[in-house]
Amino acid sequence: MAALDSLVAMLASPLMQRGLVAALLIGLTAPVVGTYLVQRRMALLGDGIGHMALTGVAMGWLAGSATGVSSNDLLAVPGAIVASLAGAVLVDAVRTRGRTAGDVALALLFYGGIAGGVLLIGIAGGTSANLTGYLFGSIATVTPLDVWLTVGLGALVLAVGLGLRSALFVLCHDEEYAATAGLPVRALNLAAAVVATLTVSVSMLVVGVLLVSAVMIVPVATAQLLTRSSATTMHLAMGIGATVCVTGLAITWFHPLSPGATIVVPAIGLYLLVAVVAPAVPPVLTRRAAPVETEPVAAAQAAEPV
Repeated sequence: MAALDSLVAMLASPLMQRGLVAALLIGLTAPVVGTYLVQRRMALLGDGIGHMALTGVAMGWLAGSATGVSSNDLLAVPGAIVASLAGAVLVDAVRTRGRTAGDVALALLFYGGIAGGVLLIGIAGGTSANLTGYLFGSIATVTPLDVWLTVGLGALVLAVGLGLRSALFVLCHDEEYAATAGLPVRALNLAAAVVATLTVSVSMLVVGVLLVSAVMIVPVATAQLLTRSSATTMHLAMGIGATVCVTGLAITWFHPLSPGATIVVPAIGLYLLVAVVAPAVPPVLTRRAAPVETEPVAAAQAAEPV
């Protein structure tokens, strides 16, 4: 009965209600973007964008301090969106033009994002301690406005990620083929950068910018062990992401732990468990039974203009 009473109390708490809604949306949206990043072998892009989001948080603090708003962190999420979007577009431009290796561009985002965040938060009158909640996630920072913002941005991510799924899969598989098939490669690259940016920005409140990439990638890696196609991988990853995010956040109600850690550690544990069990699963259920690469080509042929 005690456990049931605690569960009822958790669901009745406005703070946990906001956190659980945000966690559910994060769990659904992050693997959608993560599927494309894994396909393109750009799993670390989420980390780079997350570090730029930290600079954006500090920029929001600075803007809030300059304009005298009621709370310095009121503009933190909008600042994170602007900064991380700029970083994502920059990485895409560098990768496309080939002037700098992709890993070097990501390294610049890693180091510049952290350094810029710490520097600007100090200029805004805050301390590095103010960034801790954004680094590792904090349910206490989720306000009703943040929930509505998460709902709106999450819906946009799902609309783009699912609505353009066939075209984006083709792009991830073979960018040159996508161009010859008549797909708007540049616009699709920018769309992928935008949804990655929005995902990081909404996820940092609960998961934290240092761990958000794990929520984008680990459920996808787990689903790939069990599925045969990219579309099935995405759907299963969304289910896994939603489950680990909601479960991990619920654990923080019973134990005073970091939300980001309680989400990511079970996700990694599930991956390890599936990695051990997957070889014993009948081949018809595994991705080994049919190559993933066949789907994007078929999608490209379907998307090719007549």
